[in-house]
Amino acid sequence: MLQTNHKLVLASASPRRKELLDMLALPFTVITSDVEETSIQATTMQTYVKEVALLKTRDVAKKAATATVIGADTIVVDNHELLHKPKSREEAIAHLLRLSGNKHVVMTAVAIIQPDGKETVFVEETIVVFHQLSQKLIEAYVDSGDPFDKAGGYGIQTIGTLLVKRIEGDYNNVVGLPLAALFSQLVELEIIQFAKE
Repeated sequence: MLQTNHKLVLASASPRRKELLDMLALPFTVITSDVEETSIQATTMQTYVKEVALLKTRDVAKKAATATVIGADTIVVDNHELLHKPKSREEAIAHLLRLSGNKHVVMTAVAIIQPDGKETVFVEETIVVFHQLSQKLIEAYVDSGDPFDKAGGYGIQTIGTLLVKRIEGDYNNVVGLPLAALFSQLVELEIIQFAKE
């Protein structure tokens, strides 16, 4: 259905992003970045997530000069505050207590860098509403080990889905890659086309 004459590279070690990009059924390779995300200082969450996505994507674009590189960064924002991947059991519990019964925003910035150096970056936002969570459920979930490699301390595509009451927006965005928005952007940039029968 789709075709491209670009060499596509996904600048992410995330197996979830790889699975999502696989849905386009186009060949791509994975090259990960070695940058330190904490070097980014920004005044707004939108700017922060865009800058981190660009930082990672530019790093990989240097390693793959002839390719079109797609990179992304996902953050969880509660009341204008960033909830990082929890570093301890206590922090994971604190994140989930804070999100319990409330709504928060998941932002994913996607950066696309073409071989000629042209950069495109956009941010997709999804609102996530959590159930009121019991202490017992929070502790059981944290003890499963699932929260630790995930922004905000939960995964919507794993057992963490039990914590989520509803979402407003793109589900895939919460997983880590807003595939529909990325697809539209790639078509607009003429990086991918519809295959002729």
